[in-house]
Amino acid sequence: MTRNKTLSLMLMGALTLAVTPSVFAQGDDYPPNAQPGKCYAKCLIPDEYKTVTEQVLVKEASKKVQVIPAEFGSVSEQIVAKPEVKRLVAIPAVYETVTEQILVKDASKRLEVIPAVYETVTEQVIDKPATVKKSTIPPVYETVTERVLVREAYDKWEKGKKDPNCLSANPDDCRVMCLVTIPAEYKTVTKQVVKTPARVVEEQVPAVYKTVTKQVLKSAATTREIDVPAEYKTITKQRVKSPATTKEETVPAEYKTLTKTVETKAPQVIEVDIPAEYATVTKTQLVKRGGTSEWREVLCDTQTTPAKIIAIQNALKAKGYDPGPIDNVLGPQTRAALSKFQKDNNLPVGRLDIETLRALGVQ
Repeated sequence: MTRNKTLSLMLMGALTLAVTPSVFAQGDDYPPNAQPGKCYAKCLIPDEYKTVTEQVLVKEASKKVQVIPAEFGSVSEQIVAKPEVKRLVAIPAVYETVTEQILVKDASKRLEVIPAVYETVTEQVIDKPATVKKSTIPPVYETVTERVLVREAYDKWEKGKKDPNCLSANPDDCRVMCLVTIPAEYKTVTKQVVKTPARVVEEQVPAVYKTVTKQVLKSAATTREIDVPAEYKTITKQRVKSPATTKEETVPAEYKTLTKTVETKAPQVIEVDIPAEYATVTKTQLVKRGGTSEWREVLCDTQTTPAKIIAIQNALKAKGYDPGPIDNVLGPQTRAALSKFQKDNNLPVGRLDIETLRALGVQ
């Protein structure tokens, strides 16, 4: 309630002036370094807070007595269940496979005929000689347009309408002053002039050739002598590599394991430290007082298009702020989401200023 009242006092409407900025008295409160075509307003900067976390002692450290029970372990012993003995083992004979090659047909020679090789030769001959062709190119005209200045451009101040984008409950809190450029006025004079005069050009008509193709002998037929290798066949047979024998093998003794439980460590009493217990307490501290901002650039009425409002709603939704339906209407839910975004990001609250649009990523 108090913040809205302060915002109402800061954003009172200003007078509409249709003159250039140089005619204002030095005591008038207008945006400094204003640019034509842009709008400006004063906004409310919220207080800035930080969160501080502290630890508070809940329970002091203490000690307790703890009994450690005795420890037991298993001891194993091995005894002979069956003594070592010896036995004879038969080792069978080992055979190997032997491969031999036998000549079936002796090596020989044979004559092979290499045929003649021909190649295709292509020649070009003139079918029609080159000629010269003359032609007349007519002149080319062009239309020249000239602009004549009727009245020079000038700037003037205009008082904005009640801005429907104002986040305050009272629209009268959001009057803005806009510096508007009235464009220069021109009249257009059109006439035709010769761009290129008529001329005679000569065109070279190239000669026409025809292609004649024929085959000529590249290399004559010859013969060559080829070696025919001998032919062999492979015979495979088995033969004894080592005869059958016997050997003496030792059969190891067999043991069995007896296991019993014995005390490995006696019980003992120890004193255990119990650490202190703490709780975490979080509180908010004021870092910087807010207040009234300097003049800031804001959206003009003509810039607040349905496409711009939809872009703002989509950006708020993407950053986790619910603007309500995406309907290009700056309604109560969208205004509330925008105000919360400005407060959370330490931005001036109450207007669609350019700094807020940049923070949302809206161009």
